[in-house]
Amino acid sequence: MKDVANAPEIKRLESMREMQPYNNPTRAMFIGAPGKVGYLRLGFEIDAWGKSILRDHERIAPLIVQQELYCDEGMPEMPVVYIISSGGPNVDGDRYEQDIEMRRGSFGHVTTGAATKIAEMKDNFSALYQKITLEEDSYLEFIPEHTIPCSNARYITYTDIVCHPSATMFYSEVFTCGRKHRDNEVFKYDILSVTCNAMRPDGTRLFREKFIIDPKEYDLRNLGIMGRYDMFANVIVLTPPEKAQEIYDKTEVGFLDDGKVAVGLTRLPNEAGLLYKVLGFETGPVKDKIRNFCSTVRQVVKGKPLLPDFPWR
Repeated sequence: MKDVANAPEIKRLESMREMQPYNNPTRAMFIGAPGKVGYLRLGFEIDAWGKSILRDHERIAPLIVQQELYCDEGMPEMPVVYIISSGGPNVDGDRYEQDIEMRRGSFGHVTTGAATKIAEMKDNFSALYQKITLEEDSYLEFIPEHTIPCSNARYITYTDIVCHPSATMFYSEVFTCGRKHRDNEVFKYDILSVTCNAMRPDGTRLFREKFIIDPKEYDLRNLGIMGRYDMFANVIVLTPPEKAQEIYDKTEVGFLDDGKVAVGLTRLPNEAGLLYKVLGFETGPVKDKIRNFCSTVRQVVKGKPLLPDFPWR
């Protein structure tokens, strides 16, 4: 069983400069206690009959995955995996690690069963490390539900991506302003630190994006940050250059739906792909823009659309 709490990747997150003001021992359950560390390893591959399946599956609760489902009506041959957390919200001192491997020619869709809530904290912080590996001609849609940082929450994530030049990955993150409709908990969290680092299998660096959101240090209502919007989505698409150009040409940007959402799109360096960002007032319209963009990506890469999400999601 993997020792997540003492893994070098988690130790790297704990050493980040922005987290040092909160890097104190917890007064409740200690870091590394059962239920406070989660690990998930998923390995997709093509079986002997040419079907994409979830071949490898390792988990440490509270992170749980049961089995792949084939419930996507737009692409019924695609395995869909729901990540479930049995431990409720992330609390201070939680440490999680997720490892997703897409083997040659495989494809899959990974999401979460519900939003990730980052609970109010008094000690320490919650940390998530992810590694995503895409081999030749593989395809991954990783679209988790939104993250809700409550008052005084501290959360750091770090994602390492190793992507073959012929592979495609659609990866999205949605961060809310907090519990907007509960005591006006808007931007009352302490800190969010989000890093994504991508490279080729031979070690060639593609890009590194990092943003730190510190509402108590900087006014997020300033123009050029969040302005009047409450929700923020960050989407990374790694794909071959010719496919990236076609996706770019088919994507609508600007202030859309009478200004209810703001959408921006740019190219990543080193011909890695595209970076897509959305601002909005509520999660629903923001998630709709993400799915529409993902549908464009899937149509270009796989020739099939992504249908609208289930009404209850």
